[in-house]
Amino acid sequence: ASVTKTPTIGKTVERYALNYLNKAGLKTIAQNWSCRFGEIDLIMLEQDTLVFVEVRYRKSSHFGGALDSIDQHKCEKIIKTAELFLNKSPQWLEHACRFDVITAHPSATEAFTLDWIQDAFES
Repeated sequence: ASVTKTPTIGKTVERYALNYLNKAGLKTIAQNWSCRFGEIDLIMLEQDTLVFVEVRYRKSSHFGGALDSIDQHKCEKIIKTAELFLNKSPQWLEHACRFDVITAHPSATEAFTLDWIQDAFES
């Protein structure tokens, strides 16, 4: 149903999220970093903290919001992918890490409304 994401919308939302985070003072380390476990949409640096960002778009919240679409399996996949990134890029091993989620949905006034959830995987 509303989970369908065309590549164009997905890329547009990621670009929008990237600009949003850059304006908030985060530096871009990587975009769409992928390995055999999966892909991380954005890898950013906020001062000394490495931030792995999952970007989610939902046309409507009828079937649950964008955040609800990230289940335990998806969290584990992202964490595994982040671990592999750190193994392949040991210069980041000394940094604290955090997993954030940016959810986007259509907005009447702008292209999208973004919600930035920091430490999204902390239960």
